[in-house]
Amino acid sequence: MKILLYSINYAPEVTSTGKYTGEMGQWLAERGHEVRVVTAPPYYPAWQVGEGYSTREYRREHIRGMDISRCPLWVPSQPTGTKRLLHLMSFVASSLPVMLRRAFWSPDVVVSVVPPLFAAPSAWLVARLCGVGLWLHIQDFELDAATGLGMLGKGRLSRVLQEIEEILLRSATRVSTITETMRRRAVQKGAMERNTRLFPNWSDVTFIRPMSRDNEVRHEFGASLDDVLVMYAGNMGEKQGLELVLEAADRLRKRPRIRFVLVGDGAARRKLERTVKERTLDNVSFFPVQPLERLPRMLAAGDVHLVVQRREAADLVMPSKLTNILAAGRPAVATAEPGTALYDVIMDNDCGVTTAPGDVEELVAGIVALSENPPLREQLGRNARHYAEAYLDHDKILSRFESELRQLTRSKV
Repeated sequence: MKILLYSINYAPEVTSTGKYTGEMGQWLAERGHEVRVVTAPPYYPAWQVGEGYSTREYRREHIRGMDISRCPLWVPSQPTGTKRLLHLMSFVASSLPVMLRRAFWSPDVVVSVVPPLFAAPSAWLVARLCGVGLWLHIQDFELDAATGLGMLGKGRLSRVLQEIEEILLRSATRVSTITETMRRRAVQKGAMERNTRLFPNWSDVTFIRPMSRDNEVRHEFGASLDDVLVMYAGNMGEKQGLELVLEAADRLRKRPRIRFVLVGDGAARRKLERTVKERTLDNVSFFPVQPLERLPRMLAAGDVHLVVQRREAADLVMPSKLTNILAAGRPAVATAEPGTALYDVIMDNDCGVTTAPGDVEELVAGIVALSENPPLREQLGRNARHYAEAYLDHDKILSRFESELRQLTRSKV
Protein backbone atom coordinates (compact mmCIF):
# COMPACT_ATOMS: atom_id res chain seq x y z
CA MET A 1 0.00 0.00 0.00
CA LYS A 2 0.95 3.63 -0.52
CA ILE A 3 0.20 5.28 2.82
CA LEU A 4 0.25 9.04 3.39
CA LEU A 5 0.70 9.74 7.11
CA TYR A 6 -0.06 13.25 8.36
CA SER A 7 0.80 14.29 11.91
CA ILE A 8 2.34 17.31 13.60
CA ASN A 9 4.25 15.01 15.98
CA TYR A 10 6.58 12.29 14.77
CA ALA A 11 9.89 10.59 15.48
CA PRO A 12 12.46 11.37 16.80
CA GLU A 13 10.07 12.59 19.50
CA VAL A 14 10.06 9.83 22.13
CA THR A 15 6.96 10.75 24.12
CA SER A 16 3.22 10.95 23.57
CA THR A 17 1.78 11.16 20.02
CA GLY A 18 5.15 11.51 18.28
CA LYS A 19 6.32 8.22 19.76
CA TYR A 20 3.33 6.21 18.59
CA THR A 21 3.00 7.83 15.17
CA GLY A 22 6.70 7.34 14.52
CA GLU A 23 6.52 3.69 15.52
CA MET A 24 3.42 3.24 13.36
CA GLY A 25 5.16 4.63 10.28
CA GLN A 26 8.30 2.58 10.86
CA TRP A 27 6.34 -0.64 11.41
CA LEU A 28 4.33 -0.16 8.22
CA ALA A 29 7.46 0.62 6.21
CA GLU A 30 9.18 -2.48 7.54
CA ARG A 31 6.18 -4.50 6.38
CA GLY A 32 6.92 -3.40 2.83
CA HIS A 33 4.45 -0.54 2.48
CA GLU A 34 5.44 2.72 0.83
CA VAL A 35 5.05 5.35 3.55
CA ARG A 36 5.28 9.09 3.08
CA VAL A 37 5.03 11.34 6.12
CA VAL A 38 4.10 15.01 6.36
CA THR A 39 5.02 16.36 9.77
CA ALA A 40 6.81 19.13 11.69
CA PRO A 41 10.33 19.27 13.10
CA PRO A 42 10.56 17.59 16.52
CA TYR A 43 9.77 20.02 19.34
CA TYR A 44 7.75 18.16 21.98
CA PRO A 45 7.66 18.01 24.99
CA ALA A 46 10.34 20.69 25.48
CA TRP A 47 8.54 23.16 23.18
CA GLN A 48 11.88 23.75 21.55
CA VAL A 49 12.88 22.51 18.11
CA GLY A 50 15.50 19.78 18.22
CA GLU A 51 19.10 20.34 17.26
CA GLY A 52 19.66 20.26 13.51
CA TYR A 53 16.07 21.25 12.70
CA SER A 54 14.52 24.61 11.88
CA THR A 55 11.19 26.32 12.52
CA ARG A 56 11.50 28.31 9.28
CA GLU A 57 12.63 25.88 6.60
CA TYR A 58 11.15 22.89 4.81
CA ARG A 59 13.20 19.74 5.04
CA ARG A 60 12.96 16.34 3.40
CA GLU A 61 14.40 13.19 4.95
CA HIS A 62 14.68 9.56 3.89
CA ILE A 63 14.76 7.36 6.97
CA ARG A 64 14.39 3.57 6.99
CA GLY A 65 12.59 3.54 3.69
CA MET A 66 10.25 6.42 4.53
CA ASP A 67 9.99 9.77 2.78
CA ILE A 68 9.50 12.38 5.50
CA SER A 69 8.64 16.03 4.81
CA ARG A 70 9.22 18.44 7.69
CA CYS A 71 7.14 21.63 7.50
CA PRO A 72 7.99 24.84 9.37
CA LEU A 73 5.86 26.05 12.25
CA TRP A 74 5.88 28.52 15.11
CA VAL A 75 6.82 27.04 18.48
CA PRO A 76 6.01 29.24 21.52
CA SER A 77 8.39 28.90 24.45
CA GLN A 78 5.52 29.30 26.93
CA PRO A 79 2.38 27.88 25.28
CA THR A 80 -0.98 29.32 26.31
CA GLY A 81 -4.41 28.68 24.82
CA THR A 82 -4.09 31.37 22.17
CA LYS A 83 -0.44 30.60 21.44
CA ARG A 84 -1.23 26.90 21.02
CA LEU A 85 -3.94 27.77 18.52
CA LEU A 86 -1.53 29.91 16.49
CA HIS A 87 1.11 27.19 16.77
CA LEU A 88 -1.24 24.58 15.30
CA MET A 89 -2.49 26.90 12.57
CA SER A 90 1.07 27.70 11.50
CA PHE A 91 1.63 24.00 10.84
CA VAL A 92 -1.66 23.66 8.98
CA ALA A 93 -0.73 26.58 6.70
CA SER A 94 2.83 25.43 5.99
CA SER A 95 1.90 21.78 5.45
CA LEU A 96 -1.03 22.36 3.07
CA PRO A 97 1.15 22.85 -0.07
CA VAL A 98 3.13 19.71 0.77
CA MET A 99 -0.06 17.72 1.29
CA LEU A 100 -1.41 18.91 -2.06
CA ARG A 101 1.80 17.85 -3.80
CA ARG A 102 1.42 14.42 -2.22
CA ALA A 103 -1.89 14.08 -4.06
CA PHE A 104 0.13 13.64 -7.28
CA TRP A 105 1.78 10.62 -5.62
CA SER A 106 -1.69 9.00 -5.57
CA PRO A 107 -1.70 7.38 -2.11
CA ASP A 108 -3.98 4.41 -1.45
CA VAL A 109 -5.07 5.84 1.91
CA VAL A 110 -4.54 8.99 3.99
CA VAL A 111 -4.01 8.62 7.74
CA SER A 112 -4.35 11.83 9.77
CA VAL A 113 -3.44 11.82 13.46
CA VAL A 114 -5.29 14.17 15.85
CA PRO A 115 -4.26 16.49 17.37
CA PRO A 116 -4.27 18.82 15.61
CA LEU A 117 -7.86 18.63 14.46
CA PHE A 118 -7.23 21.68 12.27
CA ALA A 119 -5.00 19.59 10.01
CA ALA A 120 -7.78 17.15 9.18
CA PRO A 121 -9.32 19.34 6.42
CA SER A 122 -6.05 19.14 4.46
CA ALA A 123 -6.04 15.37 4.83
CA TRP A 124 -9.71 15.20 3.80
CA LEU A 125 -9.01 17.33 0.70
CA VAL A 126 -6.13 15.12 -0.44
CA ALA A 127 -8.19 11.98 0.15
CA ARG A 128 -11.04 13.41 -1.93
CA LEU A 129 -8.72 14.49 -4.75
CA CYS A 130 -7.26 10.98 -4.88
CA GLY A 131 -10.58 9.19 -4.40
CA VAL A 132 -9.28 7.24 -1.38
CA GLY A 133 -10.28 6.77 2.23
CA LEU A 134 -9.39 9.09 5.11
CA TRP A 135 -8.48 7.42 8.40
CA LEU A 136 -8.73 9.88 11.29
CA HIS A 137 -6.92 8.61 14.40
CA ILE A 138 -7.64 10.49 17.64
CA GLN A 139 -4.98 10.44 20.33
CA ASP A 140 -6.46 13.37 22.23
CA PHE A 141 -9.79 15.24 22.14
CA GLU A 142 -7.91 18.51 22.13
CA LEU A 143 -10.91 20.87 21.98
CA ASP A 144 -12.63 19.30 24.97
CA ALA A 145 -9.38 19.20 26.91
CA ALA A 146 -8.59 22.84 26.11
CA THR A 147 -12.08 23.93 27.18
CA GLY A 148 -12.07 21.84 30.35
CA LEU A 149 -8.65 23.09 31.40
CA GLY A 150 -9.62 26.73 30.79
CA MET A 151 -7.27 27.14 27.83
CA LEU A 152 -10.17 27.79 25.45
CA GLY A 153 -13.31 29.69 26.41
CA LYS A 154 -16.84 28.43 25.89
CA GLY A 155 -17.88 31.27 23.61
CA ARG A 156 -18.52 31.55 19.90
CA LEU A 157 -15.05 30.35 18.83
CA SER A 158 -15.41 27.16 20.85
CA ARG A 159 -18.84 26.44 19.33
CA VAL A 160 -17.56 27.01 15.81
CA LEU A 161 -14.61 24.70 16.37
CA GLN A 162 -16.90 22.00 17.77
CA GLU A 163 -19.13 22.27 14.71
CA ILE A 164 -16.10 21.85 12.47
CA GLU A 165 -15.04 18.85 14.56
CA GLU A 166 -18.46 17.24 14.06
CA ILE A 167 -18.28 17.73 10.28
CA LEU A 168 -14.80 16.20 10.11
CA LEU A 169 -15.74 13.20 12.24
CA ARG A 170 -18.79 12.55 10.09
CA SER A 171 -16.88 12.89 6.82
CA ALA A 172 -13.93 10.60 7.69
CA THR A 173 -14.04 7.11 6.22
CA ARG A 174 -12.70 5.66 9.47
CA VAL A 175 -12.35 7.21 12.91
CA SER A 176 -10.24 5.43 15.52
CA THR A 177 -9.43 6.23 19.13
CA ILE A 178 -7.19 4.73 21.77
CA THR A 179 -9.87 3.71 24.30
CA GLU A 180 -13.42 2.40 24.09
CA THR A 181 -14.69 5.38 26.08
CA MET A 182 -13.09 7.76 23.59
CA ARG A 183 -14.59 5.77 20.70
CA ARG A 184 -18.07 6.25 22.17
CA ARG A 185 -17.36 9.95 22.62
CA ALA A 186 -16.40 10.19 18.94
CA VAL A 187 -19.79 8.71 18.03
CA GLN A 188 -21.52 11.24 20.28
CA LYS A 189 -19.62 13.98 18.50
CA GLY A 190 -20.83 12.92 15.06
CA ALA A 191 -18.77 9.96 13.84
CA MET A 192 -20.78 7.15 12.28
CA GLU A 193 -20.79 4.14 14.61
CA ARG A 194 -20.03 1.68 11.81
CA ASN A 195 -16.98 3.73 10.77
CA THR A 196 -15.33 3.82 14.20
CA ARG A 197 -12.57 1.52 15.39
CA LEU A 198 -10.62 0.93 18.59
CA PHE A 199 -6.89 1.42 17.89
CA PRO A 200 -5.14 1.42 21.29
CA ASN A 201 -1.62 2.51 22.05
CA TRP A 202 0.88 -0.28 22.46
CA SER A 203 4.22 -1.30 23.86
CA ASP A 204 7.11 -3.29 22.45
CA VAL A 205 6.86 -5.98 25.11
CA THR A 206 10.10 -7.61 23.98
CA PHE A 207 12.04 -4.36 24.41
CA ILE A 208 10.20 -3.05 27.48
CA ARG A 209 10.23 -5.89 29.98
CA PRO A 210 10.71 -6.50 33.72
CA MET A 211 14.30 -5.91 34.77
CA SER A 212 16.27 -5.50 37.98
CA ARG A 213 15.62 -2.29 39.91
CA ASP A 214 19.31 -2.22 40.85
CA ASN A 215 20.74 -0.51 37.79
CA GLU A 216 22.82 2.51 36.79
CA VAL A 217 19.77 4.70 36.09
CA ARG A 218 18.51 4.25 39.65
CA HIS A 219 21.93 5.14 40.98
CA GLU A 220 22.08 8.25 38.77
CA PHE A 221 18.69 9.27 40.12
CA GLY A 222 20.17 9.20 43.62
CA ALA A 223 18.17 6.29 45.02
CA SER A 224 19.58 3.39 47.01
CA LEU A 225 18.06 -0.08 47.13
CA ASP A 226 16.58 0.76 50.54
CA ASP A 227 14.73 3.75 49.09
CA VAL A 228 11.31 3.64 47.47
CA LEU A 229 11.66 5.52 44.19
CA VAL A 230 8.38 7.14 43.13
CA MET A 231 8.66 8.12 39.47
CA TYR A 232 6.72 10.35 37.11
CA ALA A 233 8.05 10.13 33.55
CA GLY A 234 6.39 12.03 30.74
CA ASN A 235 5.08 15.38 29.65
CA MET A 236 4.91 18.13 32.26
CA GLY A 237 1.98 20.19 31.05
CA GLU A 238 -1.33 21.60 32.21
CA LYS A 239 -3.30 18.39 31.66
CA GLN A 240 -1.24 16.52 34.23
CA GLY A 241 -1.66 18.83 37.20
CA LEU A 242 1.71 17.82 38.63
CA GLU A 243 1.43 20.36 41.43
CA LEU A 244 -0.44 17.53 43.16
CA VAL A 245 2.72 15.40 43.12
CA LEU A 246 4.69 18.19 44.78
CA GLU A 247 1.98 18.51 47.44
CA ALA A 248 2.32 14.80 48.12
CA ALA A 249 6.11 15.08 48.30
CA ASP A 250 5.75 17.95 50.76
CA ARG A 251 3.59 15.84 53.05
CA LEU A 252 6.01 12.92 52.80
CA ARG A 253 9.20 14.89 53.43
CA LYS A 254 9.52 13.28 56.87
CA ARG A 255 9.79 9.87 55.22
CA PRO A 256 13.32 10.19 53.79
CA ARG A 257 13.22 6.73 52.20
CA ILE A 258 10.43 7.82 49.81
CA ARG A 259 12.08 9.75 47.01
CA PHE A 260 10.34 11.41 44.06
CA VAL A 261 11.83 11.80 40.60
CA LEU A 262 10.19 13.65 37.71
CA VAL A 263 11.61 12.76 34.31
CA GLY A 264 10.72 14.68 31.16
CA ASP A 265 9.95 18.18 30.00
CA GLY A 266 7.03 20.41 29.15
CA ALA A 267 5.42 23.81 29.52
CA ALA A 268 4.97 23.47 33.30
CA ARG A 269 8.43 22.18 34.21
CA ARG A 270 10.00 25.53 35.06
CA LYS A 271 7.12 26.42 37.39
CA LEU A 272 7.38 23.02 39.08
CA GLU A 273 11.12 23.46 39.58
CA ARG A 274 10.54 26.87 41.14
CA THR A 275 8.01 25.37 43.53
CA VAL A 276 10.46 22.65 44.59
CA LYS A 277 13.14 25.26 45.24
CA GLU A 278 10.82 27.59 47.15
CA ARG A 279 9.57 24.78 49.38
CA THR A 280 13.03 23.19 49.70
CA LEU A 281 11.66 19.80 48.76
CA ASP A 282 14.88 17.80 49.07
CA ASN A 283 13.00 14.57 48.28
CA VAL A 284 12.20 15.70 44.71
CA SER A 285 14.60 15.60 41.74
CA PHE A 286 14.16 16.46 38.05
CA PHE A 287 15.83 14.75 35.09
CA PRO A 288 15.54 15.31 31.33
CA VAL A 289 13.86 13.01 28.84
CA GLN A 290 15.95 9.85 28.70
CA PRO A 291 17.27 8.30 25.47
CA LEU A 292 15.15 5.49 24.10
CA GLU A 293 17.80 2.85 24.75
CA ARG A 294 17.67 3.70 28.49
CA LEU A 295 13.89 3.47 28.73
CA PRO A 296 13.64 -0.16 29.97
CA ARG A 297 16.21 0.45 32.73
CA MET A 298 14.63 3.76 33.68
CA LEU A 299 11.21 2.15 34.10
CA ALA A 300 12.74 -0.73 36.04
CA ALA A 301 14.46 1.73 38.39
CA GLY A 302 11.12 3.03 39.65
CA ASP A 303 9.36 1.18 42.46
CA VAL A 304 6.09 3.09 42.04
CA HIS A 305 5.07 4.95 38.90
CA LEU A 306 2.68 7.90 38.90
CA VAL A 307 0.04 8.38 36.21
CA VAL A 308 -1.40 11.78 37.01
CA GLN A 309 -3.96 13.87 35.18
CA ARG A 310 -6.48 16.52 36.14
CA ARG A 311 -10.15 15.63 36.44
CA GLU A 312 -11.01 17.89 33.49
CA ALA A 313 -8.87 15.73 31.18
CA ALA A 314 -10.41 12.38 32.15
CA ASP A 315 -11.19 10.26 29.08
CA LEU A 316 -10.29 13.15 26.78
CA VAL A 317 -6.78 11.73 26.75
CA MET A 318 -5.31 8.38 27.80
CA PRO A 319 -1.85 8.80 29.37
CA SER A 320 0.54 7.26 26.87
CA LYS A 321 3.08 6.47 29.58
CA LEU A 322 0.83 3.74 31.01
CA THR A 323 1.56 1.15 28.32
CA ASN A 324 5.28 1.03 29.02
CA ILE A 325 4.78 1.07 32.80
CA LEU A 326 2.62 -2.03 32.47
CA ALA A 327 5.07 -3.71 30.07
CA ALA A 328 7.90 -3.05 32.52
CA GLY A 329 5.95 -4.90 35.21
CA ARG A 330 5.75 -1.98 37.61
CA PRO A 331 2.74 -0.89 39.71
CA ALA A 332 1.09 2.47 39.14
CA VAL A 333 -0.68 4.98 41.34
CA ALA A 334 -3.12 6.66 38.98
CA THR A 335 -5.43 9.62 39.52
CA ALA A 336 -8.61 8.33 37.90
CA GLU A 337 -12.31 8.28 38.62
CA PRO A 338 -14.58 5.22 38.29
CA GLY A 339 -15.93 4.84 34.79
CA THR A 340 -12.86 6.23 33.04
CA ALA A 341 -10.68 4.05 30.82
CA LEU A 342 -7.63 4.62 33.03
CA TYR A 343 -9.52 3.52 36.15
CA ASP A 344 -10.86 0.41 34.42
CA VAL A 345 -7.44 -0.74 33.21
CA ILE A 346 -5.85 -0.33 36.64
CA MET A 347 -8.65 -1.76 38.74
CA ASP A 348 -10.00 -4.50 36.44
CA ASN A 349 -6.51 -5.95 36.06
CA ASP A 350 -5.27 -5.33 39.60
CA CYS A 351 -2.07 -3.63 38.48
CA GLY A 352 -2.02 -0.57 40.69
CA VAL A 353 -3.91 1.85 42.91
CA THR A 354 -6.33 4.58 41.87
CA THR A 355 -6.96 7.83 43.70
CA ALA A 356 -9.38 10.68 43.09
CA PRO A 357 -7.95 13.38 40.76
CA GLY A 358 -6.82 16.39 42.78
CA ASP A 359 -7.04 14.61 46.15
CA VAL A 360 -3.60 14.85 47.74
CA GLU A 361 -4.62 12.83 50.80
CA GLU A 362 -5.60 9.87 48.64
CA LEU A 363 -2.46 10.19 46.54
CA VAL A 364 -0.27 10.18 49.65
CA ALA A 365 -2.16 7.18 51.03
CA GLY A 366 -1.71 5.26 47.77
CA ILE A 367 2.02 5.97 47.66
CA VAL A 368 2.50 5.01 51.30
CA ALA A 369 0.49 1.81 50.92
CA LEU A 370 2.75 0.60 48.10
CA SER A 371 5.97 1.89 49.65
CA GLU A 372 5.34 -0.15 52.81
CA ASN A 373 4.40 -3.37 51.05
CA PRO A 374 7.08 -4.73 48.65
CA PRO A 375 5.25 -8.06 48.12
CA LEU A 376 2.16 -6.14 46.99
CA ARG A 377 4.26 -4.10 44.57
CA GLU A 378 5.67 -7.30 43.11
CA GLN A 379 2.23 -8.86 42.68
CA LEU A 380 0.75 -5.76 41.07
CA GLY A 381 3.80 -5.62 38.78
CA ARG A 382 3.28 -9.22 37.69
CA ASN A 383 -0.36 -8.48 36.94
CA ALA A 384 0.68 -5.43 34.93
CA ARG A 385 3.09 -7.48 32.82
CA HIS A 386 0.45 -10.15 32.17
CA TYR A 387 -1.95 -7.47 30.93
CA ALA A 388 0.69 -5.95 28.67
CA GLU A 389 1.54 -9.30 27.09
CA ALA A 390 -2.13 -10.06 26.47
CA TYR A 391 -3.37 -6.69 25.19
CA LEU A 392 -0.53 -4.25 24.43
CA ASP A 393 1.80 -6.15 22.09
CA HIS A 394 2.60 -3.74 19.26
CA ASP A 395 2.82 -6.42 16.57
CA LYS A 396 -0.69 -7.64 17.33
CA ILE A 397 -2.21 -4.15 17.47
CA LEU A 398 -0.47 -2.86 14.34
CA SER A 399 -1.26 -6.05 12.42
CA ARG A 400 -4.96 -5.44 13.06
CA PHE A 401 -4.53 -1.83 11.93
CA GLU A 402 -2.77 -2.98 8.75
CA SER A 403 -5.61 -5.41 8.02
CA GLU A 404 -8.18 -2.62 8.43
CA LEU A 405 -6.18 -0.37 6.10
CA ARG A 406 -6.13 -3.10 3.45
CA GLN A 407 -9.88 -3.46 3.66
CA LEU A 408 -10.27 0.29 3.32
CA THR A 409 -8.09 0.48 0.21
CA ARG A 410 -10.07 -2.23 -1.56
CA SER A 411 -13.01 0.15 -1.97
CA LYS A 412 -12.13 3.52 -3.45
CA VAL A 413 -14.22 6.43 -2.17
